[in-house]
Amino acid sequence: MASPASIRSHPVHPMLIAFPIGLWIFSLVADLIYHSVSRDPFWKEVAFYAMAGGIIGALLAAVPGFIDYLSISNRSVKRIATAHMTLNLVVVVLFLFNLGVRYSAAPQGEVLGVLLSIIGIVCLAVSGWLGGSLVYVHGVAVESQPSREEQRPAA
Repeated sequence: MASPASIRSHPVHPMLIAFPIGLWIFSLVADLIYHSVSRDPFWKEVAFYAMAGGIIGALLAAVPGFIDYLSISNRSVKRIATAHMTLNLVVVVLFLFNLGVRYSAAPQGEVLGVLLSIIGIVCLAVSGWLGGSLVYVHGVAVESQPSREEQRPAA
């Protein structure tokens, strides 16, 4: 089943998900650098802005993802897609809350922020596994390839 949210047969959702994933992981890395190596406030700021960028990227990736979701008709596949979408929304809410904790700059917020990032990344990994199952096991947003017979020119 090809993706309805695609550009020249290339699905848009997988193109966009790399940004929030990378930014949220980098945000956690910046936190770990701040807490274990540096204590330079620069790393706290990097973590904050990487997290904010990840939230924006996730919301942008959600639009074509939801368009793809609406095109799924198989009930068992739709259940997996619903779990994937719900988990992603939970991750976005976790990181929004995390951003708020950091913005308030409460002293206990530093440890809570790192803990929320770790929980968010773990949830993101589970959601990514579900997304991979949708694509690689169930063929969601994958355009079927013509068979060898269909590829042969007519004689």
